[in-house]
Amino acid sequence: MTSKPLPLAGTVYGVVMNDRVSVARLGAAAAEAPYKGAPKAPVLYIKPANTLVGEGAAVRLPQGEARVEVAATVGIVFGAPAARRTPADALETVAGYLLVADLSLPHASYYRPAIREKCFDGACPVAARVVPVAEAGRLGDITLHTFFDGLPVAERTLADLVRGVPQLIADVSEFMTLQTGDVLLVGVEYQSPQAAPGTKVRIAGGALGALEFSIAEEAR
Repeated sequence: MTSKPLPLAGTVYGVVMNDRVSVARLGAAAAEAPYKGAPKAPVLYIKPANTLVGEGAAVRLPQGEARVEVAATVGIVFGAPAARRTPADALETVAGYLLVADLSLPHASYYRPAIREKCFDGACPVAARVVPVAEAGRLGDITLHTFFDGLPVAERTLADLVRGVPQLIADVSEFMTLQTGDVLLVGVEYQSPQAAPGTKVRIAGGALGALEFSIAEEAR
């Protein structure tokens, strides 16, 4: 497949443990070290520029890796700087939404910086189009469907976010400015389905359209 141009140019920030399914899957481990309780603020990480690839990309895994977690999510794309916003005015800074696949090498801990696992080349395929807020409608009404080689492997509703879009923007922009063109992912599900090299992936998101890419075959 040929990768389409990227529709964004800013920094991509990810969030973990921002949905009730993930919190439930972590279970009792959330109360043990090193976590000692469910997160009380957004747990953030960065998907740097080397991870960003367009729709149609063939993502090659790091040498020696045979599986990758494919987490369907949505990026909030900022059309104006967001600093110290409140939930009431947070959406004023949003240009639209973008389907994203946040790829991660399987790892057990969400707490430590998982640089190799989350920041390998091509670890963040993004759809070709930013969908305006008015066209996208309410994110809570959207369900994301993930397919491997045409077969359904995962489904998630954006109605189960611990922090909805306005609250998430307010919490993050309280301590950092999200610049025009930046993208804030609404969150990924803990223990997302794993794909092997050679898998064709499709994520469908209703009004947000679809995102297609592949995990490249292993070199022979």
